[in-house]
Amino acid sequence: MSRATATVNGTRIADTDEWETVEGNIYFPPSSVNKSLLSESSTTTVCPWKGTASYYDINVDGKELKDAAWYYPQPKDEKAKKIRDFVAFYKSKVEIQSS
Repeated sequence: MSRATATVNGTRIADTDEWETVEGNIYFPPSSVNKSLLSESSTTTVCPWKGTASYYDINVDGKELKDAAWYYPQPKDEKAKKIRDFVAFYKSKVEIQSS
């Protein structure tokens, strides 16, 4: 069975056997993410077809990774609705693996 994980310094942030891949990024279902390691960021960005992304900071081992994860609370385009509230991570800040 396939799995996708997101880890920071050996700490698992997300783990799932069901995910969506959009533009090369794995989007993890909200239930698969350890939200106790995340805190809301005030950062937002806009994608023309996905809509406005909200961001999370990740807090692991006393270190904060600013804006390391994002999600779309209200996707704009019908094609993006499948990733509503799913969480993606910056590959430069979080180790993403899938098999």
